[in-house]
Amino acid sequence: MQVSTSPEFKSKLNQYPEPAKSKLEYIRALVHSTAEEVESIQVMEETLKWGEPSFVVKKGSTLRMDWKAKKPDQVAVYFKCTSRLVETFQTEFGDLFQYEGTRAIVFDLSAAIPEQALKECIKATLTYHKVKQLPTLGIQV
Repeated sequence: MQVSTSPEFKSKLNQYPEPAKSKLEYIRALVHSTAEEVESIQVMEETLKWGEPSFVVKKGSTLRMDWKAKKPDQVAVYFKCTSRLVETFQTEFGDLFQYEGTRAIVFDLSAAIPEQALKECIKATLTYHKVKQLPTLGIQV
């Protein structure tokens, strides 16, 4: 898989305070490893969308992540709020995650991330336009 990273993406990551930067780098690594496991993903673009580090692939929905000063003890992974993504994550994973409406999964900086479950969410997002007709978006719990 080829990854194209914009200078703005790298700059934004470097602006985050520790430990937010570490948590976001960890999430970024999960996005990369998940994308590598999906045969149909040949190219991934890392760019800024709405001022947030974002991952874009063909046939996928944009996945964003960010830390915000007004909530300094957490980071979030953002999804297109008009999609079925977060709604499906809530159905499949229940209270394993902390949700922000239909747009995000929120992680406390001091808490461990449920890696395998988040990878299922990432995979559903990166393949959304291929799986959106499936009842669970291809998520395997």
